[in-house]
Parts: sequence; C-alpha cells; structure tokens
Amino acid sequence: MISLLSFGPDGWGRLILSATLTTLLLSFAALLVGAVVGSGVAAAKLSPHRAVRGLGEGYSVIFRGIPELLVIYLFYFGGSGLITQIGQLFGADGFIEAPPFLIGALAIGLISGSYQAEVYRAARLALAKGEIEAAVAIGMPRWRIRQRILLPQVARYALPGLSNVWQMSLKDSALVSVTGIVELMRASQIAAGSTRNYFSFYLVGGACYLLLTLLSNRAFLRAESRLGRAWQGRTAAQH
Repeated sequence: MISLLSFGPDGWGRLILSATLTTLLLSFAALLVGAVVGSGVAAAKLSPHRAVRGLGEGYSVIFRGIPELLVIYLFYFGGSGLITQIGQLFGADGFIEAPPFLIGALAIGLISGSYQAEVYRAARLALAKGEIEAAVAIGMPRWRIRQRILLPQVARYALPGLSNVWQMSLKDSALVSVTGIVELMRASQIAAGSTRNYFSFYLVGGACYLLLTLLSNRAFLRAESRLGRAWQGRTAAQH
C-alpha cells in the first residue's frame, strides 16, 4: 500500500495530494459564496418588511429542503444546457459542458448560504440592543456602527457556527465528484478502480477528510480564542 501512495510513476500519491488541494479550494470558494449569499439572506430575514422576510425564508426552505446532490445535478445539467443553447445561437455545435469547479462552488455555496444565514441572523440577534441605541444616540454614523460594533461582534458570535458550516461544505464537496472534477472523492474512486484496492483507497480518502476536518477545527478554535481575547482587550480599554 505504501508503494501505491508514493509520488513515483506507479504511485497515486500525487493524484491524492492534488485532489486534496482541489477539495480545499472548492470548499473555500463555496464558503465565500455562502458568506455573501448568507449575509444577504440574513439581512432579509431581519428586515421589517414582511415580503422581504418571506423571500429570505423561502430561500432557506428551498436550499435546506432539497438534497445537496440534486442541487448539484440541477445546476450542472441545467447550466450545461443553458450554455449549450447560448453557444448554438452563436454557431457552436454539440454539447457544451459547464465548468465543474464553478458549478460545484456555486451549488455548494448556495446550500452553505442557507445555513450561514441562520448563523448570521442568530449572531445579530445576540447583540445587545443598548449598544446600537447608544451609538445612534451619540450621533455615530451608520458605517462606523457597522465597522466598530456590528461586524466585530457578529463575527465573534458567528464563528462557532461557521465552523460547523465549513465542515459541512468540506464533506459536501465529495458530491461534486459526479460532475467529473477530480477532487478527493473522485481521486479515491479512480485509484480504487484502477488498482482494485477499493478498501485501501477509500480508507485513505476517509483519512484525508478526517485530517482536513481536525486541522480546520483546530484553526477555528484558535481563531475563536484570538478573537475573544482581542474583544476582551478592546472592551477593557474602552472602560
């Protein structure tokens, strides 16, 4: 098994490593897409307007209710069909495949956004109303209220929840293997099918996912600790 994981011409180590990096990039891109979408959906859910709140709730219901794999299929085949039709209008022939990485990041990002929205909404509701009211009372501009009060505290309260969303996106990236992109799951399938060592390579793939999960969890815990100390020091300085 060690020889099969080597980086030589007969080993699969290079493919596994490259696929692991692809998994990280895909998960990170999805997290960023989800952060943008989730922020907007959270703002919609906190809106005083009923129609806007309804849109936010509708988004969450749709993307949290449909299976992740089905969302990926809809975006991949729907996107490929749309690109093919557009290409035919300009004289292109045949089927045009949508970029698997882009589709995967977008699909997982939209799913992630539905969960991040709840994280941001809960973090915003955790803020004491008195702080915002006091800032408004002394005439602090809205942009400075967001910069000095809202964003730091929302980040502090949201970080533990974002850790869970990240873990979910990391595991959901395995579903993108159905589009043909060679991420960790797809690389494990290729290596297992080529060598007939199914158990060994799937075990290696599982170990890689577990390692990524443990390392990212430690990184989030360290970020939480540093952000908490920075906020405590800032609060102490203000008093």
